[in-house]
Amino acid sequence: MLSSLNPDQRRLFGQLIRFVISGAFVTALGVGVYAIVALVLRWHPQLGNFLAYVIAVATGYFMHSKWSFKGHGSERTHGTKMRFVVVSVISYALNSFWVWLLFTHLQLGRAAPIPPMLFITPAVTFTLNRQWVFR
Repeated sequence: MLSSLNPDQRRLFGQLIRFVISGAFVTALGVGVYAIVALVLRWHPQLGNFLAYVIAVATGYFMHSKWSFKGHGSERTHGTKMRFVVVSVISYALNSFWVWLLFTHLQLGRAAPIPPMLFITPAVTFTLNRQWVFR
């Protein structure tokens, strides 16, 4: 299968696989923090979402910059870091939206925001990171 792809498609596929692996780790770490705070400690889910965000940003830039998008785009600059922060804030806002919509507004329970946090938000952040941050 890989041999049928052109070099650009192989690079994209490699980045996607690396992003899935590192992103899964960062996402699982964030969801784990959210679950501990919201489900185990029973603190407000938005606090869990914020703490998850802080931990994800702390590990995400390093992992994505050094591994997921290694060799993609230009040299990492202050602008790269600032764009990463913007994408991270978008990610935080998106997850905050899931908490508001599914927990607060629809009252589906504390665990309801986890599926979109695991699938939709990472898809958005991959696209933004690849097309805008690590270009």
